[in-house]
Amino acid sequence: MATIKLAAAGLALAALAGCGGGDADVALEDTAPDVIFVRAEAELAQNDPEGAAQLFSEVERLYPYSDFARRALIMQAFAYHEARDYESARAAAQRFLDFYPADGDAAYAQYLLALSYYDQIDLVGRDQGLTFQALQGLREVIERYPDSEYARSAMLKFDLAFDHLAAKEMEIGRYYLKRGHHAAAINRFRAVVEEFETTSHTPEALMRLVEAYLSLGLNAEAQTAGAILGHNFRGSPFYQDAYGQLTGRGLPLEARGSNWLAEIYRQTIAGNWL
Repeated sequence: MATIKLAAAGLALAALAGCGGGDADVALEDTAPDVIFVRAEAELAQNDPEGAAQLFSEVERLYPYSDFARRALIMQAFAYHEARDYESARAAAQRFLDFYPADGDAAYAQYLLALSYYDQIDLVGRDQGLTFQALQGLREVIERYPDSEYARSAMLKFDLAFDHLAAKEMEIGRYYLKRGHHAAAINRFRAVVEEFETTSHTPEALMRLVEAYLSLGLNAEAQTAGAILGHNFRGSPFYQDAYGQLTGRGLPLEARGSNWLAEIYRQTIAGNWL
């Protein structure tokens, strides 16, 4: 993106030096926008994104209707994000989208807004509200700017964030299962199978369903979960585990009954949608 390509540190500093030694102390109100902009870029080049963000915000404040204000606003969002001030990054990015929705940098502003949530997703145990916000923002990039240079990255991050939500469901489900709360565990594993079926957690969710249903004596459900697992993930170690649990009780891995798993088997594996 042209607007976020920083000037080389040497050039930026040389430009500042050319302004005279005392210019650093001159009030910004008396400073031209291009000079403030160069100073802000120099701050970024010297790894001071907080200082850069403040200077970019001054360009926006002092010259609100100039082209420099538009450029400074997107750079302000970028600088705040670099400083990990995600709330301020979101605010700047959203202002850019509100003021310049048709601008060439609108896609990047939307991407930064999504990143301000995504980059806070670091531990499975954290508040999942951030993950939902990240997914919503990334979806906006994908759907509104499909031909932008950020769409592919947004799609990859969307998949990772989606996988993160499934991981949270699995964590809670395993917690319940370990403590013998089988019905509560089943609800969590079912959510993974039905809502997060494209994630990497589906094979384990099916195996855990086998385990939970067997504990409750619901053999038909357990066998059907095993049948789906065997059909779709035969190479998975979770299949071997489920196979051992079922055959150890003399139960074949086959779809049985009229439960929700049998419905999934009928539609997605047997191909009977009617």
